[in-house]
Amino acid sequence: MNATGWLESFGVSGAWRGIGLAFGAMLALAGLDMAGAVLAKEWTLRGQPVWFVAGLAAFALLFAVYALSLRIAELSIVTMGWIVLLQVGLLAIDTVRYGVTFPPGKWAAIGVILALQAYLVLAPNGSS
Repeated sequence: MNATGWLESFGVSGAWRGIGLAFGAMLALAGLDMAGAVLAKEWTLRGQPVWFVAGLAAFALLFAVYALSLRIAELSIVTMGWIVLLQVGLLAIDTVRYGVTFPPGKWAAIGVILALQAYLVLAPNGSS
């Protein structure tokens, strides 16, 4: 049974389902990676074993989701999308939660890097 078959009743094509699943996988991977990173940071600040164990669980789940996501999308697409979303999220977390401030030059470099990574993810591949 197809887990996304219910979308056919709304007229969603197989191609759009694949794109949606790949984007959902990227979001899930970035979310799990961000959660693991924050848990690791909290463990270094507070030293409580619960943060460490929770971080291990987050990264174990991350591995499982990554493996499953490779069944529906290309390795390079899923990985680059995950990294782009992760970088944006971690910059936001660093700024909001940990009070890190970046000078304008770094923000410009971050913007250029993210634009180039988006190009790698979104631009069509050559003919195969």
